Formats: sequence, C-alpha cells, structure tokens
Amino acid sequence: MSVISIEGMEFFAYHGCFKEEQVIGTKFRCDLFLEVDTTKAEQTDNLADTVNYQAVYQLLKTEMETKSKLLEHVGRRILESVKQHFPQVKQARLKIRKLNPPLGGKIDFVSIELEA
Repeated sequence: MSVISIEGMEFFAYHGCFKEEQVIGTKFRCDLFLEVDTTKAEQTDNLADTVNYQAVYQLLKTEMETKSKLLEHVGRRILESVKQHFPQVKQARLKIRKLNPPLGGKIDFVSIELEA
C-alpha cells in the first residue's frame, strides 16, 4: 500500500455560518491523503493503473464550489465523492483549513480532519 498525498490545494470559496461568509468568501487550503495499492503502476508506468492527481484535484475544486455552512459538511462530501469516483482508494484522509476565519481576532486558520 502507498499513500498518495496532494497537499496545499488552495481554493476561494463561500463556506460559513455567517451570511457575509457566503457572500464575501475566503481562502481555504486542503490536504488529501489517499491510501492506494500502487503496485501495478510501479511496474507499468501507466497513469491508468493509479489515481490521476489532476482528476482528484478537479473533484475537490467542484465540491469546494458548492456552498456549505460547516467545514464538516464540505469534508464529508469531498471524501464520499473521492471514494465514489476512485474505488481503488482504500482509505482517505482530508484536512481542510479555513484561512483568516471571522472569529473576532487574529487567527491564521481553523481546520478539520476527516477520514473515510
């Protein structure tokens, strides 16, 4: 088993409980770790024998474009979509960071990590 990691994906999106967050938006950063059997790809050097990173990125981008109030909801949608579209993924872990959250003070980010 191998772990494919796609880290530091940055998106501008409109997630949040406050009405302003869903209008103004903010930056989010995502890290995704996929447990995959890469044995065949290691031998064949063929993209079809592994997970296509670009396709995974596009899937995250699409999910991030759908507004949600909670990071928990966004994260679960992403993980379910990854597992549905890439059945070779045995396990997936996602970390989503909301940069500069409106919590009344200087905060770099809040985050959540989910697994599926």
